[in-house]
Formats: sequence, C-alpha cells, structure tokens
Amino acid sequence: MTKSIMNPGPVTLDVVSLELNTEDRRRILHPLTGGVILFGRNFANRKQLTKLTAEIKKLRPDVLISIDHEGGRVQRCRTDGFTHLPAMRKLGELWGSKNMSSHSAESAAIAMAAATACGYVLATELRACGVDFSFTPVLDLDFGRSGVIGDRAFSRDPQITFALAKSLNEGLRLAGMANCGKHFPGHGWAEADSHVAIPVDERPLQQILNDDAKPYEWLDLSLTAVMPAHVIYPKVDKNPAGFSKVWLHSILRQELGFEGVIFSDDLSMEGASVAGSVVKGADMALEAGCDAVLICNRPDLADQLLSKLKVSKAKKAESATRLNRLMPTSAALAWNELQSEAQYQYAKGLLQQLNLIA
Repeated sequence: MTKSIMNPGPVTLDVVSLELNTEDRRRILHPLTGGVILFGRNFANRKQLTKLTAEIKKLRPDVLISIDHEGGRVQRCRTDGFTHLPAMRKLGELWGSKNMSSHSAESAAIAMAAATACGYVLATELRACGVDFSFTPVLDLDFGRSGVIGDRAFSRDPQITFALAKSLNEGLRLAGMANCGKHFPGHGWAEADSHVAIPVDERPLQQILNDDAKPYEWLDLSLTAVMPAHVIYPKVDKNPAGFSKVWLHSILRQELGFEGVIFSDDLSMEGASVAGSVVKGADMALEAGCDAVLICNRPDLADQLLSKLKVSKAKKAESATRLNRLMPTSAALAWNELQSEAQYQYAKGLLQQLNLIA
C-alpha cells in the first residue's frame, strides 16, 4: 500500500449504487479521499451492505465508512432485521414536559436509559454490517420553527438535549462507535432547509451561545466529532458556520475547547452555494477549521474536488490524525452473534417495553 493511501484524506464522498463500479473505485483510491458515506440507495439488505463495506475496506482499509442513521425519518437501513429506531423527540417526550424543573428523577433516568439503548442498538447493528460511523446525534434545539429538524431534535431544552445526547453517545461508545454532534451552533431557529435554501439566523451571538451551543459546551470531551450548520448568523459572521473561522476556530476550537473532528455538511447543498464552486467551498471549509468535507449525490462535483483541491501536507496530516480517532478500535460482533448478545437483547427489550420500537 502506498504512503498516500496509508493516511485518510479530507474528502468524504458517496458511491452510486449497491456495489462499486469502476468510477467508485477510482474515487475511493484517490489520496484525497478519507471517507465514504452511504445512503438509502446503497442498502438492499444486510448481505449486500456487508459485501459493499467489505469491498470498500479491501480497497482502502483506512477509509471511514459512515452513514446518516439517527432514527425516525433519518435512517438509511430499515429492513432485513434492522431496528427502526424512534425519532429523538420521542426520547424528549419520555423525559416529560418542557419545564425541566417539573420532571421527576425517575422519568429522566428512564429517558436516559432509553437513549443509551438506542445508541447501542444503532451502533451494533451498523457495525455488524461493516459501517464504522454514524452522523448522530442531532443537538439542534426544537423551537418548532425548522421543518428539516423537527422531530430529529431531542427537545427545546438544552439541558435535556445534553443529557439525552450524552446518554446516546454512551451507547455508541459501548458498541465501539464514535459520535457526531450536529449542526453547530444550531439549526433549530432557522426556518429554511439548507438542502434547498440558504438559512439565516438573525439572533445575537450571546443568545446562541447561551442556548443552542450549550450542549456542545457541556458534552465537552465526550463529543468526538461535530458538523457545523449551513446557516448564516449575520450578527456573528457573513459566512455560514461551516465556512466561518469565527465559529469553527475562535468559538468551537478556542472558546469551547473542542479537539475532535469537524466535518463540513454536504457541499452540494444549497446552503453551501454561497461559497461559489465546490472547490472554493472545500477550500473555505478546510481553511475555516474543518478536517473533512462532504460531497454527496454529485459524482461530477466529487471528481472536480479530487482533481482540483489543493491541501497542504500539514493540513492533511492534522486532519488524518483526527479522522483516525473515529475508527472503531474493537472488533464488531457478526449479526448472528449480536442477536444472542446480552446487552443487545437488553437494549432492544427496554425500547420495546417503552413502546419506542415494534
């Protein structure tokens, strides 16, 4: 294996279908590639998914295989034995009312246990099929304004969001999977969907830091990765958070002390269009402080990125060091072994008892 392929690059890209084609292989082997993100179109059943991930790893053992698998409406694998996990709002509702002071200790404890169970089931099932990492949990607050966030959020309350996210992250950790808080500093107030528009949040910095950003501050060392929002906060910076040195370097790295991986959100989304071309967007994101940039659903743009993006050796090495920390360090249980594993059975049983899964 060549030296360039020993270290993951800063580009995370997708593949076209259920198995790799020649162009997929070429992109995965490119030294700027460091991750492959899977979508619903890449999943037919467990056997096929396991074969696909094994093929990717055979090409690039160092590549991080990721997926958006949160539960609720954002879950790429739903059939052939995969547990259809609840939307995270269900865990917030299990906790109790919106006024945290009125919650009983018992309801809080039950909700946190359920969150840990969700994380464990999510991670063990994915890892049994060769997936390394999921972009979860959502740390956005549910202000009742953002349709694209909606029930993906745990709660309006940052304290509940923190507690449930920390519990879910513990379930992921127990299964050998890292986590990714998104969408920093918060997408819950902006009404527009950054997939198709450019959302703007007019609130002042201190209000955002005192509310939306609190889960990031409190999660501290238990947060292993962060994905910033394609949202412009004009009272803080003219650039969306994912392209902003103010948000990523000054606030996230320096003020909040975050040392983990920063992923850009998908550069093909409308919310990223303010940066200009995909190469310009990747340049801006990496310069602002991202370690990795995502390009999804546009193989043509992925090719542009791989052929034109220039990354210094120092930046690539820094990103690779952080990205390598997201790789699972323990062996995953095979699917058949998982079904009889005590922790997995307990976690699913708890979620069934609470009517969170079928």
